Amino acid sequence: MGFDGALELERSNTIDAAGRSMTSPVVDASGLCLTFQTGDGPVHALSDVDLSIAKGEFVSFIGPSGCGKTTLLRVIADLEKPTGGSITVNGVSPEEARLDRAYGYVFQAASLYPWRTIERNIALPLEIMGVPKSERAERIERVLDLVDLSAFGKKFPWQLSGGMQQRASIARALCFDADLLLMDEPFGALDEIVRDHLNEQLLTLWKRTDKTICFVTHSIPEAVYLSTRIVVMSPRPGRVTEIIDCPLPRDRPLDIRETPEFLEIAHRVRDGLRAGHSYEE
Repeated sequence: MGFDGALELERSNTIDAAGRSMTSPVVDASGLCLTFQTGDGPVHALSDVDLSIAKGEFVSFIGPSGCGKTTLLRVIADLEKPTGGSITVNGVSPEEARLDRAYGYVFQAASLYPWRTIERNIALPLEIMGVPKSERAERIERVLDLVDLSAFGKKFPWQLSGGMQQRASIARALCFDADLLLMDEPFGALDEIVRDHLNEQLLTLWKRTDKTICFVTHSIPEAVYLSTRIVVMSPRPGRVTEIIDCPLPRDRPLDIRETPEFLEIAHRVRDGLRAGHSYEE
């Protein structure tokens, strides 16, 4: 059995038939609900979400606009508070995980300060954390190398392409070396050629760091190409309608997207999305 087969066997021995981790999960949600109170009445964003994510997985969340994908990511990050059910991150509450700096967060936009160089943008969370200057420099050098931007640390954001700015944003999320990386559709605004390149780089980064990644996307090919599992969500209120395994080899060239195995998984995701749209209370 090759490395990829052994990896898949190991993962299958830690995830049960319901998609829940049988070892200590990085993220563990049970009956998770979130309702926003608005002037027009309650908005039910998430309903009865059960999900467990094991260490080292790459899990994508996919569903129609407004289905709660980003809201679920924000609950994991303690940027939103659930109104029902339970959730833990590394075995503690999301608030404790946030205070422990247990995750890095990559937003849809790079959100870099234009008056700071790339190095100084990456340094910002380290400055806030009080990391000594010498250690900051070492960490910045390391993460710039991880995202292939070593030659651009002295540049300003406006001197970089959109794809390079997103790589800088990923470097900033990696700088305090959290084991969990939360990514909210980071490549959605980029053209297809750049997006493909960054997908390849993200897989390489994942293999090099062995981080657990939660990734929001609207793209079926992107979800299948990147993921070990794909969480399909229904329109609001957001529910997990299906969790689809993606047992492709860990080494995934772009042309794997033309293989029957890839197309079969993509078809399952598309069917899951259609079924979710027909879900009724």
